[in-house]
Amino acid sequence: MTFKVFIDGRHGTTGLKIDERLAGRRDVEVLSIPEDKRKDPAVKAEYINAADVVFLCLPDAASRESVALLAADNTRTRFLDASTAHRTHPDWAYGLPELQGQRARIRASQRIAVPGCHATGFVLSVAPLVTAGLLPADYPFSCTSQTGYSGGGKEMIAEYEAQPDLPEHLRSARLYALGLAHKHLPEMKALCGLAHAPLFSPVVGPFAQGMLASVPLLTRLLPVGVTPEAVHAALASYYAGEACVKVMPPGGGDALEAGFLPATRCNGTNRAELFVFGHAGQILLVARLDNLGKGASGAAIQCMNIALGCDELDGLTV
Repeated sequence: MTFKVFIDGRHGTTGLKIDERLAGRRDVEVLSIPEDKRKDPAVKAEYINAADVVFLCLPDAASRESVALLAADNTRTRFLDASTAHRTHPDWAYGLPELQGQRARIRASQRIAVPGCHATGFVLSVAPLVTAGLLPADYPFSCTSQTGYSGGGKEMIAEYEAQPDLPEHLRSARLYALGLAHKHLPEMKALCGLAHAPLFSPVVGPFAQGMLASVPLLTRLLPVGVTPEAVHAALASYYAGEACVKVMPPGGGDALEAGFLPATRCNGTNRAELFVFGHAGQILLVARLDNLGKGASGAAIQCMNIALGCDELDGLTV
């Protein structure tokens, strides 16, 4: 069987990566809207309703507009929205199948929200531990997440790559979203069942892609008996058998390179690696992933495969 796929926003960073991951798949036909018709709502509606799957790689408002073009009697076309528009909407499945119950929701849903890259690292690390009672829902969570500049889209990519020698202000890591209202915060709070949104500090670095999302924990604020060993065991049990989420050995094992943990070792894959570091007083959770892989297009393809009943890893590298 051949599935028809329409990528709305095909020329953006995520759209291009989805297109790349679908290349060569004999079970997929990518519908290509004529360039001069891309902004014609009537033509776009035809393509949306002709497709089995529509990937929305658009700003939030544009994603909502495209969803509204679905015919009222169309119960076949599935949306996979890579924007933030629907990630906490109760009628949309959250596209992180490794979370308890989410794989079944994705399989049954016509509308699937692809998680944000930063949120993916935080939620994979924290949600199982809150569910297990090791971390209180009202803990004062914080998260620092370092990402490659590709997460900033075409303009930021051009800023870093259009010149052979980077200007001084682009050579270091740069904090951003300093208004403390990053667009991934609502899903981080909701999917982990937190009482309060975490204090989130995203950082962009002078490398193209890759991500390290770290969550520090103080054991004096946790239930008695919560140790690095207990946290590691809980994560390992939760993700046992998952192909795309790997809980690494305590303390990092061979993943550390001369004591350092690089951000880029999952690049080109749909793999997320979870680490637990610490001692009696402090614990550090770290998630490493490709911000364009498990953090974006790879996650979208994984969800599409589940929704269509294909091999979950078809077109993906783990």
